[in-house]
Amino acid sequence: MHTHWKANILGVVLVNTICWHFYPLVDETETARTWLEIQHRLQLAPKTIDAYGRSLNDFLGFCARYAIEPETDTREQVALYVQDLATRPNPKGIHILTFPTGCGLSNSTMQQRITVLRLFCDYLVEKQLRPDNPVGRGHYVPGKGFAGARDRGLIPHFKALPWIPDDSEWVRILTAFQQECLRNRVMLCLAYDGALRREEVVTLDLGDFDVAYRQIHIRPEVTKGGRSRVVGYSAVSSRLLSQYLQRRRELSHKAGPLFLSESHRHFAGPLSLMTWSKVVEKIADQIGLSRLTTHTLRHLRLTHMARARLDLHQIATYAGHASLETTLQYIHLAGVPQESRKNSTASFQMVSFPLRFVVRQGIASSGCFAPSRMF
Repeated sequence: MHTHWKANILGVVLVNTICWHFYPLVDETETARTWLEIQHRLQLAPKTIDAYGRSLNDFLGFCARYAIEPETDTREQVALYVQDLATRPNPKGIHILTFPTGCGLSNSTMQQRITVLRLFCDYLVEKQLRPDNPVGRGHYVPGKGFAGARDRGLIPHFKALPWIPDDSEWVRILTAFQQECLRNRVMLCLAYDGALRREEVVTLDLGDFDVAYRQIHIRPEVTKGGRSRVVGYSAVSSRLLSQYLQRRRELSHKAGPLFLSESHRHFAGPLSLMTWSKVVEKIADQIGLSRLTTHTLRHLRLTHMARARLDLHQIATYAGHASLETTLQYIHLAGVPQESRKNSTASFQMVSFPLRFVVRQGIASSGCFAPSRMF
């Protein structure tokens, strides 16, 4: 791995932390390496840099297989690359959920690969290393909708609604989590209550909590869009959190991350993102819900908010969505007409119904997930 150095305007030397061993072909290609370094210096998020690096490395691998020069590729060769993306064996093979053939990358992955290629070619055009961009964009068409609609891009966009469990499946998920350790149960409750993404829940800090008002401040540096927001959590989650804080004090008295590892290899260290993913994957395998992911809890929470007839803007603010179009998908999942929604915080109390249902109804009476054991 190369380590590149740079100096800022104050003369402080900073190290470039791009993990080049993940993108060896980018590292070996001068123009590609320079372009990725520029994106890093522009303070793009680490995950964005990683996605750019992996996508560009994939294209350079394609060029190597077909003896194509990246600086001189044509639109025909770009089309061949798209065909390769659509027909290559999928890394998940027979376990992939959306393609029965086990071939081809998902539409969103293909969109990402082509977008990165277009940005890289824009850079080559800017540096006068090529005359035009072979990827192209959708074109402005006057008179078609607000601000003018665009012709479709190189690859059509497919927008599928997210999967959410039905009520019986949700109860199965909660029942399975009853067997998990206290930390994992707290993570489940907070991830659902706050509609938190994986990184947001794993990186929760003790200083993020206002226990008096049962609120959590989500820091902008851990969010997807760099927007801070405040979310709430239920009384049920509050009781669980109080129990876990006692356990955390046994692990460490230091301030910092809320969730700590209890493994021997990384005892009392910050929890990794993969740890939470593996917990949910284990539950998914255990109850036979292969589509269950860490993001499912966020989808389910926002759908429950829509079913509680919260206003669209309230849901968007709570979720941290930059566009209302993203929030609208939960309106469709909820099956509740938009015109019947309330601009009232009173209906917000209905949102925690699923967890309260588990405490009060059959799961509790059957001895599983009982309040005395779980909450």
